[in-house]
Amino acid sequence: MDRKTASYLGLARKSGNLLTGTDTCTRAGRKGKIKLLIICEDTAEGSKKKMIKLAEDNNIPLRLYGSSEQLSHAAGYQSRYIFGITDANFADVITEQIDTNREVSQ
Repeated sequence: MDRKTASYLGLARKSGNLLTGTDTCTRAGRKGKIKLLIICEDTAEGSKKKMIKLAEDNNIPLRLYGSSEQLSHAAGYQSRYIFGITDANFADVITEQIDTNREVSQ
């Protein structure tokens, strides 16, 4: 994971625009509050499928990205696998950063 994505996740948390966990993100996603859903690549398959369905059903942009260890550390947590961004500007810039990283690494 690059430093910019890590910085944006940290800023999103500090500003109160980051949710974590399956249950929290599910509730917020159903209410239309999540602007970007990030699922760690090492998330259990059952949880991954549940969150992908949530994103599809509620038209939430979704990215499978990074490991739980990397993303949790960047956001200042331990052992989190699901991240919801609630601010549209943070969602846009993090999405752009993730997509740019994928293009560079390919």
